[in-house]
Amino acid sequence: MSSPMSAKSFLDALRGEGLTVVEVGDWRDHNRNSKGPWGPVHGVMLHHTVTQGTANSVALCRDGRSDLPGPLCHGVIAKDGTVHLIGYGRTNHAGLGDDDVLRAVIAERTLPADNQANTDGNRHFYGFECVNLGNGHDPWPAVQLAAIERASAAICRHHGWTARSVIGHKEWQPGKIDPLGFTMDSLRERVHERLK
Repeated sequence: MSSPMSAKSFLDALRGEGLTVVEVGDWRDHNRNSKGPWGPVHGVMLHHTVTQGTANSVALCRDGRSDLPGPLCHGVIAKDGTVHLIGYGRTNHAGLGDDDVLRAVIAERTLPADNQANTDGNRHFYGFECVNLGNGHDPWPAVQLAAIERASAAICRHHGWTARSVIGHKEWQPGKIDPLGFTMDSLRERVHERLK
């Protein structure tokens, strides 16, 4: 069980892993903490935005939509590998997911199939939205994949987690497909190698 790191520690961890980070507005205090607790944290969850363009994607993830208020993640990872921090604390990124998956993440073992949505993921996961249309054709530039790897590793390194603490939204919530265009196993292998 891990308490969330401070906003400063989060920023320092990302920069310490060699990432270029942009701080957007009042990101340290922009959250959904009024809707429930954040923590204990157990892992990192990755998503794709289904949007194009950095500015548009950052604005949407920061502000949210009429049916889903922002922030929609902690950071947006752009095609050029820059991480835009937009929120810190509880964010609307994970939604309800499978408690069996959460137990597997905590135990850092192979994930079971997600077949129910009965557990609050916004409480337990750091979340990154990665700019991509999510159609299986929009490319994932090498620099963006490297940034996803580094951001995931930064959090795992801070908490003493292994790469098994990094999951995709599609592994958490039935019916989700994100991130689409690379496999989570390949991403976890990259994180594993970096954590060595």
